[in-house]
Amino acid sequence: MAAVLGALLAFPPAWYPDGLRLTLTRWFGAAGYRPPPPSLPADRLGPSTPACPEDLDGRRAAAVIDGVEIAAAPTCVADDPYLVAAAVRGTNNVSADTLARSGLTRDAVEKGRDLDGDGDPDEIHIRLEVAELNGGSPLVDGPVTRYDIAPGVRPGMWVFAPKLVGMAVENFESNVAREALRLPSPALRIEQGDTVRITLENSHYMPHTLHLHGADHGFVDAGGEGNDGVPLTSELPVMPGFSRTYELTPRHAGTMFYHCHVQPHVHVQMGLQVLFVIEENRPHNWLQTLNVGAGLVRAPSVASREAFDVEYDLHYLDLDRELGERIRWYNDARLITRAMHREYDVTDANVDYFTLNGRSFPYTFRESLVVAGPDQRVKLRVVNGGSKGIALHTHGHKFTVTDLDGVPRPPAARAPQDVLWLPTAQRADLAISTRDDGLGSYGPGIWLFHDHQNRGVTTDGIGPGGNISAIVDPQYLGEDGCPRTRGVSFEPYFTEAYYRREVPVWQSYAPGLFGDPGSDRWLLARLAVLALCLGTLAALGIGAWRRR
Repeated sequence: MAAVLGALLAFPPAWYPDGLRLTLTRWFGAAGYRPPPPSLPADRLGPSTPACPEDLDGRRAAAVIDGVEIAAAPTCVADDPYLVAAAVRGTNNVSADTLARSGLTRDAVEKGRDLDGDGDPDEIHIRLEVAELNGGSPLVDGPVTRYDIAPGVRPGMWVFAPKLVGMAVENFESNVAREALRLPSPALRIEQGDTVRITLENSHYMPHTLHLHGADHGFVDAGGEGNDGVPLTSELPVMPGFSRTYELTPRHAGTMFYHCHVQPHVHVQMGLQVLFVIEENRPHNWLQTLNVGAGLVRAPSVASREAFDVEYDLHYLDLDRELGERIRWYNDARLITRAMHREYDVTDANVDYFTLNGRSFPYTFRESLVVAGPDQRVKLRVVNGGSKGIALHTHGHKFTVTDLDGVPRPPAARAPQDVLWLPTAQRADLAISTRDDGLGSYGPGIWLFHDHQNRGVTTDGIGPGGNISAIVDPQYLGEDGCPRTRGVSFEPYFTEAYYRREVPVWQSYAPGLFGDPGSDRWLLARLAVLALCLGTLAALGIGAWRRR
């Protein structure tokens, strides 16, 4: 009898049938309000990565190396100035110390004769390799040659890489990719009229090509060999362990593109693509041939310096998690090839990651800010390398589109705007003035710019993430280059737990109101008593049945 009574009393009222609940309400009145269980404590962030790594080598400062003037980098993560110097002078022309500190090989960027006598080299030979990031190995737990686009986010990808000396990782004890081995592939800069050779040394396990999208090049080279990088029409792809040299002497300047054209629905989406800039021919025009990771151009061209105070390369790319994971499924190139090119169906695919210059927020705030002071002129070279279009929107500024796909727009077509639709593979040159006139600029601040499509500002569906960055006035930067924001704390965003969906989105400033709910201990106690009583009744019933 006690067990029956205990079960009835422990049975949760919320489980009563509606008719019984109404009857009990008429007899005893409505039940009083019971508050929900309190939120769990906000102590589950776990370890975080530093918002702004310390600049131990002094890379952010302006420098002159081997006669190359390298502008200061205001962001907290900056390019290696020795690599910049080697890319400007040519790896065959710099000192042994500069070359060694750049990490490039002696033949990575060779610059030869001045053919037109205007004080800069016109014979350029660039060598690129192919590398895999976040791949797999049976000998290592987790991704191999690790590269994070955001805290703990490591999709598989392929990149064109400058020809480097030494290992692909930081050191013998690390599995982290070395700094110059990253997404996006290095932006290339050459001069209008240069005699250019680009050699692809295929260090990967699949065939690849280089297609110079939008750039002036012959269908065949001087030797009659295919030169377009398209296996369907011009030449066979470069097989693993082999190389091929592509030739061009471009007659027109502009912002172009280069990418692999082997199974492009897979290879381009995996990251084998980047900006290809042809600068106007000017005297003494020593160009930064490689801009590793895109972003700030620390040694801009003569034409850029004449018209603008600062220049940035912005490369947008989206990535499919499912596609990238396939390179970690097997340790056999044949099985990986089958999984990626026959079993993967791009028509059923969906993209999960959205990057700017190879990173997603919050890492974009480390290295892809556009920093400009009052009354400055800013040039942005933008490419959308993703499989979907982007609606590029700037806060606090309106920009003017001066060129599309490497072709200047007529002056009558240039009007201030703050949203630009960029379809796949399109390039746009944007001009921004930071003069506080209420139209081009609304004054100094930390003004976001991002894809205005909702998914573009997420990382695998978690926001904030994706390609969010900002136009920042120097007065809003700390000495370390980190923006001095006035809103929410960035601490949760620099943890892997946040992008594993383990952290409530407003936990940092409203943990009691918007944290995860704790357990209802009263309900748990009732359920325990109910289970005990029902178990007792079951045991009594079984015993009575056996005695019969």
